[in-house]
Amino acid sequence: MPGPRTQSAVSVAPPPPAQWHRVLTLLADISLLIGTRAVWTTAASHRPAVAAVISVCYASILACGVLALVVRRARSLARVDLCVLVTGVTLVLCAWVMLHKGSDEALLTTQAARELAAGRPMYGQPWPWLFGHGVALTPTVTGGYDLTYGYPPLAPLLAVPLLWLGHGGAPATAVSTGALVAGTVVLWRMLPAPWRSAATMVCLGFGMLPSYGRLGYPAIVALALLVPVVVRWPRTGAGGRLGAPGLARAACLGAACAAQQLPWFLAPFLLAGIYAVRRGELGGRAAALVVLRFAGAAATVWLLINTYFVVSEPGTWLTGIALPLTQGAVLHGQGVVDVSLYLTNGSDRLDWYSHASLLLFAGLLALFVLFVRRLGPAATVLPWCAFYLATRSQDGYYLMMTPLWLAAAVTAPASAFAGAWQPRPRLLSGPRRRPARFAAAALLLVPALGSAAVAATGTPPLRMQVTAARHPTPGTVSRLTLQVTNTAGTALAPHFTLTLGQGMDPYWRIVRGPRALPAHSTARYELRPPSGRFRLPGPGARVRLRAFTASPQTLSSADVQGELRRAG
Repeated sequence: MPGPRTQSAVSVAPPPPAQWHRVLTLLADISLLIGTRAVWTTAASHRPAVAAVISVCYASILACGVLALVVRRARSLARVDLCVLVTGVTLVLCAWVMLHKGSDEALLTTQAARELAAGRPMYGQPWPWLFGHGVALTPTVTGGYDLTYGYPPLAPLLAVPLLWLGHGGAPATAVSTGALVAGTVVLWRMLPAPWRSAATMVCLGFGMLPSYGRLGYPAIVALALLVPVVVRWPRTGAGGRLGAPGLARAACLGAACAAQQLPWFLAPFLLAGIYAVRRGELGGRAAALVVLRFAGAAATVWLLINTYFVVSEPGTWLTGIALPLTQGAVLHGQGVVDVSLYLTNGSDRLDWYSHASLLLFAGLLALFVLFVRRLGPAATVLPWCAFYLATRSQDGYYLMMTPLWLAAAVTAPASAFAGAWQPRPRLLSGPRRRPARFAAAALLLVPALGSAAVAATGTPPLRMQVTAARHPTPGTVSRLTLQVTNTAGTALAPHFTLTLGQGMDPYWRIVRGPRALPAHSTARYELRPPSGRFRLPGPGARVRLRAFTASPQTLSSADVQGELRRAG
């Protein structure tokens, strides 16, 4: 009989991949299916070669799904993760080839690049010919539209070399789509191997971020630059030295702030978190020096990108990069403003939504500083909560930054903040510290919630009634007569529009009626639709007459679907 085998003769097989890793890879693979059929359908009719590539991607998705569940080694599953990433990138590029005209953001960015290439001013220049024909307008409470470029200059600078791609927004969409692909690859590479498919899923799956890339949003460029900033960000300045990695992070933060305004809101949280972590390690003076060097490097990069515009057009440049904060765009979004937009007939205190957003941002930043050991892992999520109370609370403000949530969740866990410094006033560290901390949190958040309540509970200052409507055909309206009463104590200059569902349609032209309606008075207005005729929707659809005023900012609404059909 053969003797027992020695230990050296026994080969130890590597452990199989964790089941959660298999599931994560499979979910990333599945997420690539969302929206792919629509692109394939378009490609099959217009570009069969692109449809053929997408068909190969379908085969890759199926193969990766099988392999994710059957491979026996972690190294093999890592190769499947890479295949899923390559498939996702290929699908994103195929979608861009088919759909690259972009949105108003892309058209504005491309036009800004053309002006820059021609040596003309880029900021403060209205370009009305870009809009209409399906391109969305941004109405303001002043009765006009935002027709100028209102972002920092990095995206147009990157689009200038791509102007050869043609007319429309193709250069801008190429920049944002390319930035998304690059940011995805960087995030995939920087994450620990088992988590890499999560990067593919969040960045390229579900059809979410690729659609924003094809629309040409400059925020996608900012997102890509923020990825290396956020991955393992609590390690920034460890040991009191930034080194090459820390300086690279600072440069990326400065460039991100020069691409779009959203990074402006993330930067204070990152700086406060770096200071808290480094102070817990090094002490106050050394931590302050680390943060100052980091912020100085970021500011230097930001200034270098903006220098040409600071010198050549300082006034319009400053107005342009602050435009989203000062433009006075009408209410829009999925936040608390929906109370005034859809659940009530408006409010005479719309300014309080802006106050509430600023107060919530300040309150969350203060809470972050006070409780950084608990809230540190949420540094990449907290800033966007403030937009839920803003007058422009679109879900894109949070959606486009979700890869940063993933990066922080994987590489900045709670353990990274265990030794972080937290300011501890006597009231928060005494024997009754738990109730005191709850009271402090409430004290910091209640002002924002109170301001939002003030805005939402306002009353519409104008009472509006349709008294006559001209119907050239049974299903259209070419002129509208209103009786409007100003119940407020100040004169108001209303701007009218009719809306169907969500969003804002272009303003109607006032043919007859006072420009400003005095306080506590009634007047008759005649309105004409911007396109000459307004098509009535089918029975049961909600038609809302809205009136915005700029000073003060107010909204008055009335449901008029029945009146439109009865008036004649």
